This record gives sequence, C-alpha cells and structure tokens, in this order.
Amino acid sequence: MTTCAATLTPAQALRLALALSLGAAVSLGITRFSYGLLLPPMRADLGWSYTLAGGMNTANAAGYLLGALMTPALMRRFGPLRLLVGGAVWASLFMAASGFFTSAPALLVQRFLAGVASAWVFVAGGLLAARLGAQRPERAGLLLGLYYGGTGFGITLSALLVPPVLQAAAGQAHGWAWAWWALALACVAATALLASAARAMPADAPAGVAASPATAAMPGNAVLRFGWALAGYAMFGVGYIGYMTFVIALLREQGASPGSITAFYALLGVACVASARLWAGLLDRFRGGGPQAMLNALLGVATLLPVLSAAWPVALVSGLLFGAVFLSVVASTTALVRHNLPDAQWATGISAFTIVFALGQIVGPTVTGWISDGAGGLARGLVASAVALWIGAALAWRQRPLSR
Repeated sequence: MTTCAATLTPAQALRLALALSLGAAVSLGITRFSYGLLLPPMRADLGWSYTLAGGMNTANAAGYLLGALMTPALMRRFGPLRLLVGGAVWASLFMAASGFFTSAPALLVQRFLAGVASAWVFVAGGLLAARLGAQRPERAGLLLGLYYGGTGFGITLSALLVPPVLQAAAGQAHGWAWAWWALALACVAATALLASAARAMPADAPAGVAASPATAAMPGNAVLRFGWALAGYAMFGVGYIGYMTFVIALLREQGASPGSITAFYALLGVACVASARLWAGLLDRFRGGGPQAMLNALLGVATLLPVLSAAWPVALVSGLLFGAVFLSVVASTTALVRHNLPDAQWATGISAFTIVFALGQIVGPTVTGWISDGAGGLARGLVASAVALWIGAALAWRQRPLSR
C-alpha cells in the first residue's frame, strides 16, 4: 500500500529519504565514482593515455546528459518511482557489461549507456526527495542532504569492495573485470532494496505537479534568471569530476599504499553521508546562490591540497573536506529550485540544472586528462580543476533569489 504524502511523520520521511539514497548510491556512488579506483589498473593494462582514461568519464557524462534530457518525458509517461527503479536495473546491467570488453570503443559505449541510466535514477530520486521535503519543510534540507549523501554509501562500498577484488584477481588477465562484476552485484542488491522500499513511497504527485508538459514547463525567463547559478553549476561539473576521476591516480603516483587509498576513498564516502546534516541549515535558510558559491570555493581548496603536499595527513584532509562538501553543491541546486519555483515546475527546474551539470562533466575529465598528459602531470590537471571550481563559486555568488 502506498503511503499518503500528507500523512508522513518525520520518522517516515527520514526512512523514505534513506531508502531513496540507495538510488543515489547506485547512480553516482557506484556507477560513476567507482571508476576512479579502476582507472589506474585499467590504464596500466590497456596502455591508455590520461586523455583516453578521462574520456571514459566524459562518455559517462555524455550519457548522463542524454538521460537528463529524456527524464522529464519519461517521468510523465512512467512516473518517477518506476523510472527510479527501472533506471537502477539498467545501470546494474551496464556496469556488469563493462567487465566483458577490453577495446576502448566498446568500453566508451558501456560508460555512455550507464550514464543514461544513472541520470534517470538521479533526477527521479531528486524529485521524490524534493517532494518529501515539501511535506516536512522544517526538515527539507536534511531530507535532500540524506538523498544526495547516499552517494557516499556507494563510494564507501566501492572503496571497500574494489581493492580486495583486484588483489584476488591479480593473477588473471584483465583482473579489473572482476571488480566491474562485483560492483554490478552491489548495484543489483541496492536496486532490490530500493524496489522494496519504493512500495512505501508517496506515488501520487501533490496537486499541480507535472501532470502534463504544459504544467511542467519552466518559463524561459525563469531559466534566464537562474543563469548565474546554472553557469556556476556547469563549472562545478568541470572541476569536481576532474578530482574524482584522477585523485586516486595522483595518490598512487605519490606512493600511497593500497590500504591508504582504501581508507582515503572510504572516508571520503563517509564524509558524503555526514554532509547531509552538516549543511542542512544552510540549504534551508538561503534562497540565492550563496550556498553554492561557498561550497564551490571549499571544493577548490580541497582539490588543491594534494597538489601542494604529498603528505598523507594532507591527502586525508583533502578527501574528508571534498566528501563533506561536493554532494551538498548538488543538493543546493535542488534547494534553490524548491525555494524559488512552484512545485509544478520542480521536475523541469531540476532537469535544467542536471543538464548543465552534465555539460560540465563532459568537458572536465577529458580536459583534465589532456592537461595531465603534458608537463606537470596530474598535479597540473588538478590545479585546473580547482580553478574551475573557484570560477564556479564567483558565478554562483551573483545569483539572487527569484521574486515570488
């Protein structure tokens, strides 16, 4: 039986937000960010340049863009709940398929298709989390943060799962394929739990929500008035993905042990989960681009730290700070939409931010990889990522609340 949205208690809303967070764990935490752990062994085995290695996440981001463009129409046809679970199933299948190929074109296709499915999951889950927040406005920031922080569960699981699988398969040809299959099984398990919990989700949209293309459309002037925040979010996409794609490779170049890398990535994921509580008040209080600007600026600092020093404590601070901040930038855009637009336009508003986010992510990995192939290596590539994040902070700072 479906729970009525109007009768949700605070405890029920928290449980549903945690259940939704499994969608974020699949769509980003595993499907996208586990690749940072697999990049070094795949690059060494297959003889890739950093440009091609970054291109794998560019393909994923391009698929994410296509998926985001498709999502509003798919939600009108199937509803967000069915799209959430169906997208998670497809993402799991595409993750498994990545273990069966060694040619770069085939792997690029798999990463692209996984990106399409992950966008369906992430945008549908974000809309459902926003609806939960509308039912419990006093906890809206926390509920959004819990959903997006679910990505941290996927990152931590990947950090704990991938290294031992790689070690166990070390004697086999293309042993990294076993890690893809293990991650696919983790996605299947999370999808099963998500599907079970989805039966308790408020399936019926509140009055006025996206019942038709006409009611769901966001006026063009609203898009233009979000211009500074959209531009800042695009630069966030450029900068953050460079860090998440290449920071493990940099740490390995600096001599970090496998155990240190596991701890680094696992703690980064834990910090993602904790960020839900850390920034909830900020997202609830401010209606403009201030939260996005502040968080982007902090990310730039976190990105630069491992470049400035190869010391392990510095790397650990970088990972903890990055994990505690980066998903809250994503949550800040959903909060911006929720604060400034009527609920009938939330789906299209979230999709608009998702599209510019994807555009930034398309550029970021390949450009960072290209810079890293030149003089200065990965360190210079991460400097470029930090600069992109600071530019994003400056742009977002200019965003003002929309008049009601």
